[in-house]
Parts: sequence; C-alpha cells; structure tokens
Amino acid sequence: MEFDKLADVLKALADPTRLKIISLLSMRDCCVCEFVPLFNISQPAISRHLSRLKSVELVKETRKGQWVFYSINEQRLKDVGLALSNLPDLSDELKKLEQQGLLVTCD
Repeated sequence: MEFDKLADVLKALADPTRLKIISLLSMRDCCVCEFVPLFNISQPAISRHLSRLKSVELVKETRKGQWVFYSINEQRLKDVGLALSNLPDLSDELKKLEQQGLLVTCD
C-alpha cells in the first residue's frame, strides 16, 4: 500500500469513535441506528464517521430494503496490519443495549 493511502487509513482509525465502530463491527454487522444509543451522538454524526471509514475502504455497506448495514472489510484491515484480535471486546456494550431494549433489528 502506498504511504499516502496508508496514512489516510491510519488517520481514519485515529478517531476513538471510529475505532470503537470498527471494534463493534468486528463482532457483527450493524445498522446506523444501533450506534446512536451507544455513542450518544446524532445519527448524522454516526453516518459521517461511517462515511469516513467507508472512504478508506475499512467498512462495506449492504442494503436490505430501507436499511443499510455496515460490515468490516477484513482484507483492508489486513492490508494495514490491524489485527481484529487487538481491538477491545465491546460485547458488553451490545448486551447493555439489548437489556435496555435498544438493540435494533432492522428487518
């Protein structure tokens, strides 16, 4: 990977919110609306973070009806040398959402 592209990817990962998004997506695909209660920021703000991650090809999106689900581009992460196993386990965050009835299933 070229230095400029690698630097751009690393800049995208330098933001704590985006790094947490990557960590959550390493566990499962998520819809934007699921991130809103986790980060306590607006849906447009979450969308901007996801757009930034998408612009450096770290995440992919899949449309299912009116919903857009985001997933990790594992190959891109491997290309930059980031091992998913080094990211913090945030499964407790998802469990808290589920217990509060805020875990959204966008079907």
